[in-house]
Amino acid sequence: MSSPSHPLTMASVQAGVLLPVGSRDESSASTVPAPWQSFDDDAKWKSFSQAQGNEIWVSRVKVQGMHCSACAARVQQSLRQVPGVLSAQVDAMSSRARITWDQRLVKPSRWLAAVAGAGYALVPIQGADALEQSRLEKRAMLWRWMVAGFCMMQVMMYAWPNYSAGAGEIDPLSDQLLRWASLLLTLPVILFSCGPFFRAAWNDVKHGRISMDLPVSLGIALTFAVSTAAVMDPAGLWGSELYFDSLTMLVFFLLTGRWWEARLKQQVAGQLEAGADQLPVSAQRVGVGGEVRAVPTQSLNVGDVIHVRMGESFAADGVIVDGDSEAEESLLTGEAIPVAKGLNDVVYAGTTNLTAPLQVRLTQVGNDTKHGEMAQLMQSSLHTKPQIVQIADRVAKPFLIVVLLLALASFAFWWSSDPHRAVLSAIAILIVTCPCALALAAPAAFLSSASALAQKGLLVRDLSALERLSRINHFIFDKTGSLTRSQLAAAAVEVLPRIDKEQALARAGGLASHSMHPVSQAVQQYVADSGVNSDCHLFVNVQDVPGQGVRGEISLEGLPPVEYRLGSAVFCGLEPQISGINSREVYLTDGQGLLATFSLNEELRPDANWTIHEIRRSLNEQAPSMPSHLSIMSGDAMPSVMRIAQQLNWQHNTDEIFAACSAQDKLKGLRNLQTQGYRVAMVGDGINDSPVLAAAEVSFAPAQGAALASVKADFLLTAQSLAPIAMAHKQAQRTMRIVKQNLIWALIYNLSCVPLALAGLLSPWMAGLGMALSSLFVLMNSLCLQRTGN
Repeated sequence: MSSPSHPLTMASVQAGVLLPVGSRDESSASTVPAPWQSFDDDAKWKSFSQAQGNEIWVSRVKVQGMHCSACAARVQQSLRQVPGVLSAQVDAMSSRARITWDQRLVKPSRWLAAVAGAGYALVPIQGADALEQSRLEKRAMLWRWMVAGFCMMQVMMYAWPNYSAGAGEIDPLSDQLLRWASLLLTLPVILFSCGPFFRAAWNDVKHGRISMDLPVSLGIALTFAVSTAAVMDPAGLWGSELYFDSLTMLVFFLLTGRWWEARLKQQVAGQLEAGADQLPVSAQRVGVGGEVRAVPTQSLNVGDVIHVRMGESFAADGVIVDGDSEAEESLLTGEAIPVAKGLNDVVYAGTTNLTAPLQVRLTQVGNDTKHGEMAQLMQSSLHTKPQIVQIADRVAKPFLIVVLLLALASFAFWWSSDPHRAVLSAIAILIVTCPCALALAAPAAFLSSASALAQKGLLVRDLSALERLSRINHFIFDKTGSLTRSQLAAAAVEVLPRIDKEQALARAGGLASHSMHPVSQAVQQYVADSGVNSDCHLFVNVQDVPGQGVRGEISLEGLPPVEYRLGSAVFCGLEPQISGINSREVYLTDGQGLLATFSLNEELRPDANWTIHEIRRSLNEQAPSMPSHLSIMSGDAMPSVMRIAQQLNWQHNTDEIFAACSAQDKLKGLRNLQTQGYRVAMVGDGINDSPVLAAAEVSFAPAQGAALASVKADFLLTAQSLAPIAMAHKQAQRTMRIVKQNLIWALIYNLSCVPLALAGLLSPWMAGLGMALSSLFVLMNSLCLQRTGN
């Protein structure tokens, strides 16, 4: 029997072929079933894959037919056994898989067929095929539920006379008709509605495995067999008792639970990748002669000009070349306030053009856009597993084995004295102890929190970071780009007489172009606004020193090389100077000394004061007896750092401020705090704080343009406000409380129901209702984490 748990793909329907999903030969690509071979077309698999370099690709797909962590483990194992698949991560909660594979060693059809052979199906997350498969899957689930509900009501109607009538009130012929009618009405439930349970269980048996569907299927099959035997031979060993009403009610409750479970899973996990659906399917590309033609979004290239109508989403990142409008960028920033857009302003894929038509020249397309990078980050977070989730996964399989042994023991114990009770007790144990709630307890809570934080402007790259964040008792903040806005602005420049102003600006702009630090970007923007072309092509041996500045050499013909430096006073070998309260200085020097001084304005991020206050209060509530600290570690001079600290009402008697810190100094300070027993969270700009971000227990970084993909922080701040960081600390603690509540509930439920089932006091329908309600309780409790507060 081939595993029908794999639905037909669109390719198989179009090709008009039906092939066993498990028929494949790993030694020959020609034996891969035809539906999977269609995915070897470059255009098809690249639509749901991202390049990692050196012919390495990462594909993200949805897994169909998977219901639990044991299923996820099997899919993962089947993928990893395919030569050329470098790694695979599968998440049971979201039904998503992330596959890293080598294009030189394997084709997509091979790992698609391998998973199909294990009884599951992979569908690309993006594209029409995925939408169609999702629609068909939901419709089939609804039909199974409706058939079970209708048959349940009819069977209960036929069973009611036996419950209400007295002895001898129903004549034998009528009783026999009612019994046969109940059997016939139960057949659609067994043959159609129970299909997913039986297919998954049969698949387990074929592969020598065990999952949550196996005990449930055994319970349903036993109930049907005993009841059918009672219809065929009322005077036989199993007696005349019928359980068709309990069976149909059980299946209806199970399917109801799975239906709501699927809906709630979609609500929890779907928000993490909702941005992937924001891109339009097509775009209006402007041709050479000005004609506008609709083309698929995937066919857009850098340099194309597209026409974006009012109310449409931008298909890629680009620069406005004609028109003025406003854009709604909440997808990227978490803020719904429209942003004014005019000539030469940057617009981003997935955001919405609000008020007027625009023409945009594309600068980034596909996965290279900021939207594409964020989508990859959100999807990758689905495949990380906190430690407590891994423990629950490890417990699930042994628990199922114990369930089968308990059912067998109960059956053996009651068989000699009461065969009916023996059967009912075994069935109830098989059903009521299915560890769905245990498997969902932790993943549902973590994904719910991650989706809630994403809506607030904080992306969770690693779900396990939420678990670590709940134990943090010390926060370190970088200043520039973290406490202050990353977009600094150069207010003025003072140039010494020994160099021409235009030449000084060209040299400064050339050095600044080799750094992504906010200070360098501010200098580069000032030079560009002055109409001066940067000398970036003249510099050689350029070195970006984290937290200090940039240096490089210019070697002109016939002259010795000259080293230029752009950065702090210490880095440039100058005496620090103190300027106005709202400004800071950046210096340009050569081998002879100072050339120019740039004065930059910096501004606190919105809600910075509120964030610091809330974090301090949260830390004190978490550990009242232990002194909890906040620190500032900055590469800037002390006067500049103190000005920001004063604006934040920093408590100098308890909180520490470190100035003029190199990356090594920050790392040393972090290590010192950790040796004192502190669990540290680092908030840095992700550019010059990489060593400290990596060494901290938890790390936060602003998600800035092109730097987004390279930042290795656990959390990425897409909003302009710091407030989501304070929310995240509270949310992490709430998450762990919800996880503990879910686990305690799952344990209490199983520990209380098992004795009742062993005693034969639970009927099958009661067991099914209890199992469904326990899973729904866990999911509903996890959904409370969607409310993060303001």
